[in-house]
Amino acid sequence: MNKVYPDAATALKDIVKDGQTIAVGGFGLCGIPEALIAALRDSGVQNLTAISNNAGVDGFGLGQLLSTRQIKKMIASYVGENKEFERQYLAGELELEFTPQGTLAEKLRAGGAGIPAFFTKTGVGTLVAEGKEIREFDGARYVMERSLVADVSLVKAQKADRAGNLVFNKTARNFNPNVAMAGKITVVEVEELVEVGQLDPDQIHTAGIFVHRIVVNATPEKRIEQRTVSAAK
Repeated sequence: MNKVYPDAATALKDIVKDGQTIAVGGFGLCGIPEALIAALRDSGVQNLTAISNNAGVDGFGLGQLLSTRQIKKMIASYVGENKEFERQYLAGELELEFTPQGTLAEKLRAGGAGIPAFFTKTGVGTLVAEGKEIREFDGARYVMERSLVADVSLVKAQKADRAGNLVFNKTARNFNPNVAMAGKITVVEVEELVEVGQLDPDQIHTAGIFVHRIVVNATPEKRIEQRTVSAAK
């Protein structure tokens, strides 16, 4: 089975549709699948539910899909860097399901592992727990959270072999492995593609069984979200 596709648009062409749930890896602007997000924008699909730790920034990352109004709902943890997101949400034009960051990661991991729900202390006694089952274990209260499974997952890795085994670079490992697991179809964007057997098995972060399609983007932009420089001396 050949998992390698010539470009991002070709990899998404026959799998993305209106109304789908799309999970997208990345932490801030670190480790986001830039080419796949742009191809999703260009596909013109509408009414998407996007699962992502954050919503990119204005004009970049998932911010592009907010600008084109292709996202109807966000399931996210941190959205503070996107003014268009704020405008749409406050105007009632965008649905938002705020999720604590660790809970979001576990929702994706559990979904990929076939676990439909789990209990956590996080959110008990807050708006996060409203309408959800609360159960007591060993004298402490826990809220039940349903796991997340996406129709399509878009992932960024530093390196892959042709079987789809993945290696992530530092902070890019924060959400991408869980997003990869949670997709019914997972498409990964990589900077380097090697032959099967060239990756050290002990260095593989995500097994190829979770990956269905691979696209090479050797020169991503890697934009910096918050640039901070020291004063001249």
